[in-house]
Amino acid sequence: MRIELKPRLRMAADLVPAGARLADVGTDHAYLPAALLLEEKIPFAIAADLRRGPLDRARATVREYGLTEKVAFRLCDGLTGISPDETDTVVVAGMGGETIAAILKAAPWARERGVPLILQPMSSMPELRDWLSTNGYRIAEERLAREGDTLYTALLVRVGEMPPLTPAELWAGKNSCDPLRGAWLDQWIAKTGWALEGISRARGERTTARRRALEEVRSGLIDMKKEWEAWQQ
Repeated sequence: MRIELKPRLRMAADLVPAGARLADVGTDHAYLPAALLLEEKIPFAIAADLRRGPLDRARATVREYGLTEKVAFRLCDGLTGISPDETDTVVVAGMGGETIAAILKAAPWARERGVPLILQPMSSMPELRDWLSTNGYRIAEERLAREGDTLYTALLVRVGEMPPLTPAELWAGKNSCDPLRGAWLDQWIAKTGWALEGISRARGERTTARRRALEEVRSGLIDMKKEWEAWQQ
């Protein structure tokens, strides 16, 4: 028996180390931990969610697949209801980058214990990468996945120093050989272009500073795309 995860969750699931005692924060239907348990990749999971409705859906999934003895449920905000001794790997998927950073900030034990993190931000990626780089974390690996017309990224994060990221790298991550990397960069080049068009008629010091920052990001993204294309030849 298997659960066929959609590409976004499969990408995150593939980053979970074998044998992990997993905490899945914002679990919703608990598809990710249930799939990994059925694959016998992990022995145990905690499914946590802030709201009762998603947690009830998670319980239904776990019952359906006969995994009741292998999953604990927590109604809590982020990691606040999870003891450091209960988990050695944390997944936070499907949330904004600033929300993910706030969850980690409220759980300093994750950094103190060197807990690997699998993070799948849906927005505010520059803010998340910046927070990680200035709070004792390094991005060990980034992966991309396409689901329909949308591209998603997942980060494997470990404790340690990370070299400073350029403005463009804060937005799109470091260059890699991922086959979706070109499309990922094109997406951010387009988004920064639209943002620049949106503020082109505005005035004021803040607007000028914002425009210059976006121009620097976009220029860096274009250079990264050229570098990535050179690798493909």
